[in-house]
Amino acid sequence: MNTIVRAVLLTAALLGTAQAQTSSYPSRPTRIVVGFVAGGPSDLVARIVAQGLSERMGQPFVVENRPGATGTIGAELVAKAPPDGYSLYLASQTTHAVAPALLPRVGYDPLKDFVTIVRVAHNPLLMVVHPSMPVKSFKELVALARSRPGQINYATGGIGSSPHMSMELMKSITKINIVPVHYKGDGAAIIDILGGHMQLFNASIGTLLPHARSGKLRGLAVTSLKRSAMAPEFPTLDESGLPGFEVLTWFGILAPAGTPREIVNRLNGEILQVVARPAVKEQLLKTGFEIVPNTPEEYAAFFKAEHARWGKIVRDLNLKAE
Repeated sequence: MNTIVRAVLLTAALLGTAQAQTSSYPSRPTRIVVGFVAGGPSDLVARIVAQGLSERMGQPFVVENRPGATGTIGAELVAKAPPDGYSLYLASQTTHAVAPALLPRVGYDPLKDFVTIVRVAHNPLLMVVHPSMPVKSFKELVALARSRPGQINYATGGIGSSPHMSMELMKSITKINIVPVHYKGDGAAIIDILGGHMQLFNASIGTLLPHARSGKLRGLAVTSLKRSAMAPEFPTLDESGLPGFEVLTWFGILAPAGTPREIVNRLNGEILQVVARPAVKEQLLKTGFEIVPNTPEEYAAFFKAEHARWGKIVRDLNLKAE
């Protein structure tokens, strides 16, 4: 057997093996890595997806929380995993648009080391204050902050998180001086603002809405361009004096670069079927999430645009990880 024939046969055998592995996917458990602590919005979305995929695809999809370094520890783990569809990452603008510009280095290239599967959901943030704050609108908050520079603290769920970035963007536009206090997740921040230890917070509308409606916190505005369907009583920041202001927290599924296209396309279709279920749509809506069906290619275009947008904002504001 000459060298050319041997090479052709070897290539055919490898292709056949790869096709067999793809057609039998998944044949064992798959992990969905989340770069943040359990209980937050990213964890919630990942668990909804994991449960639905487990039911639909006949193999366990297991959420694995790997918090730390603004979500980049978990992202690096998946970036370096075999591209076989058995390691997925629940990405957000924090991990793939903000952190690469904010941190001195991350252990992955946010664009080159991953393949986009589907953007699962997005939601606006709700800005709230403790009821002891003498403000009832965003404009009153800005006026108070200008009269008390450096004296108002705001909580964040972590450096580079959507709440942090949205507040820094708002600060740069309004030219106010308020001070960030970073927590390890939204849960700890909520406890402190409910207790009156923090004055201002901006986080997922689904997380804060029950407290705002109960009167334990006072809602001021949402960060979407249009009012939230689940809480139309709150104006947008666009309406409140910041024309065009929009910050949405989005979550999407990624896989390591090189993952077979057949697996990517199948996961895209299966996840869209999961979130299209009436019970799942209702669950997501109640927590403030909206679903926009999209292809891997559409998610890739959105992904690149968000990476460029937030990278520029971080650089323009000269933000650095503490």
